[in-house]
Amino acid sequence: MNTPAHLLLGAAVMGREGAKPLIWAALVGALLPDLSLYLMAGFALYVQGLPGSVVFGELYYSDLWQTVFSIDNSFIVWGALLALAVWRQAGWAVALTGAALLHLLFDLPLHHDDGRAHFWPLTVWIFESPVSYWDVRHGAGWVAPIEALVSTIAAITLWWRKPGWVLSCLTLALLLAEGLALRNWIFFFGAD
Repeated sequence: MNTPAHLLLGAAVMGREGAKPLIWAALVGALLPDLSLYLMAGFALYVQGLPGSVVFGELYYSDLWQTVFSIDNSFIVWGALLALAVWRQAGWAVALTGAALLHLLFDLPLHHDDGRAHFWPLTVWIFESPVSYWDVRHGAGWVAPIEALVSTIAAITLWWRKPGWVLSCLTLALLLAEGLALRNWIFFFGAD
């Protein structure tokens, strides 16, 4: 899934009852599994000036980057953190870790050849799904509209909870970003 979809879904599912601290924690949790990619790719692209083909064709698959992705995309790590949050009865931490796990649950079946080692440190095995959220050669043509629909339902759910104008505006911005990401994936990757 595109990151805005992860944020919307995580906030809608884990930000129950419209409690603002839970929604914010869920937004952060939904972002954390992708944050390292944004930081490393941003540094490589904008500080080092490397071309996108190197960043996403070589660095993305490098041992260093894959190790980082293995840690921040691990069901084992996030599951342990969720168990700790539940044990401590920390609602914000449950929302944060629950949203991160939800992110991983949707990433696992939607990454064809760009998946992560979701079961690190037990194994570095990477599930290669037959389906991709972005690659039309692997079903993105039908996955993307479903993702957009789920994002829209999540946004409506968040607005229905009346979380205040800041979170309502952020929800709108995320929904627009999801639409833009969807358009960009189709435009750049949709043509064979």
